[in-house]
Amino acid sequence: MKTSKEALIKTLKGSSCNKIKLAIVDIDGVLRGKVVSLDKFISILDGGLGFCAVVFGWDMEDKSYDNVSVTGWHTGYPDFQAHVDLATQRSIPWEKDLPFFLADFEQDTAHGAKVCPRSLLKRVRQRAWDAGFMPQFSQEFEWFNFEVTPDGFGNDKPEGAKPMTPGMFGYSILRASLKSEFFNDLFDLCHKFGIPLEGLHTETGPGVYEAAIQYSEILLAADRAVLFKTSVKEIAYKHGLMATFMAKWSEALPGNGGHVHQSLWDSKQENNLFYDGGQKWQMSRIMRQYIAGQLHCLPYILPMFAPTINSYKRLVEGAWAPTTLTWARDNRTTALRVLPGGEKSTRLETRVIGSDVNPYLAMAACLAAGLYGIEQQMELSSAATLGNGYEDYSNGSIPTSLREATRLMKDSDLANILFGEDFVQHFCKTRDWECREFESSITDWERKRYFEII
Repeated sequence: MKTSKEALIKTLKGSSCNKIKLAIVDIDGVLRGKVVSLDKFISILDGGLGFCAVVFGWDMEDKSYDNVSVTGWHTGYPDFQAHVDLATQRSIPWEKDLPFFLADFEQDTAHGAKVCPRSLLKRVRQRAWDAGFMPQFSQEFEWFNFEVTPDGFGNDKPEGAKPMTPGMFGYSILRASLKSEFFNDLFDLCHKFGIPLEGLHTETGPGVYEAAIQYSEILLAADRAVLFKTSVKEIAYKHGLMATFMAKWSEALPGNGGHVHQSLWDSKQENNLFYDGGQKWQMSRIMRQYIAGQLHCLPYILPMFAPTINSYKRLVEGAWAPTTLTWARDNRTTALRVLPGGEKSTRLETRVIGSDVNPYLAMAACLAAGLYGIEQQMELSSAATLGNGYEDYSNGSIPTSLREATRLMKDSDLANILFGEDFVQHFCKTRDWECREFESSITDWERKRYFEII
């Protein structure tokens, strides 16, 4: 619902609030923000918010990229102009209902909009709207919880962190009761913060939860997903815990998925255009074309689904994550899982995506690839996988490293068509940086393996 600026100011002035929290989302999906006074916030609504361009010029550890052009030491890190989206208004229930807003750089077309993930999703969404489609999306996350504080985590070896609960107990009512205050706070506080959950349960693995966020129009779905990850971490702090959305915490355990569910509806949001009751599995022609587009594009957009070195440790056989370019009806071993149902529920689940993803980029990639399939009137050239998707190489396999995936995206004309050259160039350079950072580091694995024997 659109919020009037004047009505908002009147409400804020009439409340006891004297400060506002604002945030943007960087290329890695990390919230970067500040608290401003109410007077400053009111002035921002008129003139915009100057946000240091370094938020797109450094990595998640605040190390400055040496290979990007949009900003850097060569530009002096000026401000980019962000604009607050009033539709994102929320109050943070675990911070005494502190008002909160998201901002993006959509209007800063000369600079920030070129690389801002939220602005990119808006552009892809507009293409869907122009074609008469209303995308409805949602994301689900798996993550590990540990009995450790940031101080403790920083002083000890990460692998020594104690899981919140022991054992392998997926869907366990019993294990959820061990930390019931945390479990219930997650559900209730997220709802109060405008992130309604459809479900929350334990997953297989020590201290693992999974949550499914209620579906909505695509931008709201991405906002909810980004804020969910930060909310979980902040609520965990309140309980003396730390949460991680790493794609793969341990080689001995399944990884953390961040699957995206999606469907296209008509412009009045009355009819699910993925549903056709007269077709096999209720899959409409539009849905088949959408799936064909994703299968075709997936190797060239994979870094937007699997953005870190660690992402590819999750994409291994037998660990509930796909390794092949496959689709099927209700099959959890394939990259794309068709969920046929009624007129309202027929949808596609993209299972390649891990919990370490930037939701804006993942959803933009899903939608852009699907729209490409519709625009090109692509047909599904392969049959649905029957049985084990790990053994179906009819369409090939998924790239196995961030280096390989980034090279494919960088050299692809298709990625430029879907997202624009400015974004692709910047994003791929940030992924190259990520690879270089890893390759220059000495790991515990190397020390243990080579120290004595070599």
